[in-house]
Amino acid sequence: MSKQYETVFILTPILSEAQMRDAVEKFRTLITENGGTLVHEENWGLRKLAYPIQKKNTGYYNVFEYSAEAGVVVDVLETEFRRDERIMRFLTIALDKDSLAYNEKKRKGLIGRKKEETTESKTEA
Repeated sequence: MSKQYETVFILTPILSEAQMRDAVEKFRTLITENGGTLVHEENWGLRKLAYPIQKKNTGYYNVFEYSAEAGVVVDVLETEFRRDERIMRFLTIALDKDSLAYNEKKRKGLIGRKKEETTESKTEA
């Protein structure tokens, strides 16, 4: 039975742009080669960390949303995360129906825009 997962991982900030893209491509390929289907991918870019990790205060954040057989792809992906020295942290969650609905709305732009539009309309008035 196929489930949907979301994985957030943080790459070390000492990587160049090309090295960062190569690392992301490696994990994207790993998901598809093991029978997973990539639903959505986001690159949040270089962000400040809440607390230092390995004496670093920033990191490249990436998010993969994918569907896969229960546990198969996740186990392979997390093993590779642990082996790769470029990965500082990672978190994988199984998405429930509410999370799937929220992510779908976010991709369509229905979540997050209303606050911006109301703020803009107040400043114009």
